[in-house]
Amino acid sequence: MTTAQHPLLQLLNRTSLVVQIAIGLVAGIALALFFPQAADSVSFLGTVFVSALKAVAPVLVFVLVAASIANHQHGQPTHIKPILLLYLIGTFSAALIAVAASYAMPSSLTLVSNSAELSPPGGIGEVLKTLLLNVVDNPVNALLEGNFIGILAWAIALGFAFRHANPSSKHMLADLSNGVTSIVKLVIRLAPLGVFGLVAATLAESGMSALLDYLHLLLVLVGCMLFVALVSNPAIVYFKTRRNPYPLVLMCLRESGLTAFFTRSSAANIPVNLQLCQRLGLHEETYSVSIPLGATINMAGAAITITVLTLAAVNTLGIAVDLPTALLLSLLASISACGASGVAGGSLLLIPLACSLFGIPNDVAMQVVAVGFIIGIVQDSAETALNSSTDVLFTAAACIAAEQRD
Repeated sequence: MTTAQHPLLQLLNRTSLVVQIAIGLVAGIALALFFPQAADSVSFLGTVFVSALKAVAPVLVFVLVAASIANHQHGQPTHIKPILLLYLIGTFSAALIAVAASYAMPSSLTLVSNSAELSPPGGIGEVLKTLLLNVVDNPVNALLEGNFIGILAWAIALGFAFRHANPSSKHMLADLSNGVTSIVKLVIRLAPLGVFGLVAATLAESGMSALLDYLHLLLVLVGCMLFVALVSNPAIVYFKTRRNPYPLVLMCLRESGLTAFFTRSSAANIPVNLQLCQRLGLHEETYSVSIPLGATINMAGAAITITVLTLAAVNTLGIAVDLPTALLLSLLASISACGASGVAGGSLLLIPLACSLFGIPNDVAMQVVAVGFIIGIVQDSAETALNSSTDVLFTAAACIAAEQRD
């Protein structure tokens, strides 16, 4: 016996999530333009949504990675190594493209004071030290603070430990993974309301001029991300699979990139990517590990953001940059991007690290971060869309190449 649904619930179930998010986006813009005072009052919807994403993302990564490794069947082949190589190549090539675009179309910034209390890393030695400390961080503290490197390290260690556990324990971990995934899906269903609140509050506070003032910088950032998504990544996939990459590329952008564009969280988009991998018929033992892993370390969009904003600051300050230093920046941006959080705005706090390469003081670097937050409504969305869709793309490419060899 089934219970009849309310007509409104039926309409929501029939309407795709992307359409609902688009409606929320348009409604938020309209509210900010015509009723700015009312827009301030709905900002709590965006705050609640972002807080929910930040709450579930660390738990999701921890549980999914641990459950995937623990339930991996001995003797079952996986293609994680080639996927990791593709992740690294894709991220480094994105940083190189950002350097080339910044040289071809140099950007300038209007550097203003920033009152935010932030603690950027002071140098590469401090970064390596912090990285090691994050790896051995207390797991509870890592979950509370959103330390994704520590979360990933503990999840991998716990997953390998559970591979020798009783089947009932492994089953319990798998059930926990399914439960957390269900909670994340519920949070994602609230994305239209969250986007409505975020857009309305941001535009009411900063105004449309906030985006127009940095239109050139946005064009460079988004142009680099589009080039990577439509040229660089397809080239990598073609060399891996030796087949036309664009049907797969466009499907990943449509099915994964659009959702990630509006949720602005690679980690929260993991269930969407897992479902897409399942529909593509990929190897489950592979994608159940590579997708959560990619949400943490596959950050081509973050590498572009770090590189472009850093070189914009360098150009504004009139600092000369030679080719070796630019290549070093690409490498540093790639490594830093791998540590970017899987939630909205995770790459911006890594910009001061890249700025330190050119001797830019922290107070100036933090002004660059402030610019990043101003354009974040577009930049962070495009960055997340590229990151998340590439997770599926490279996973599919590795699985297809393995099938061709077999």
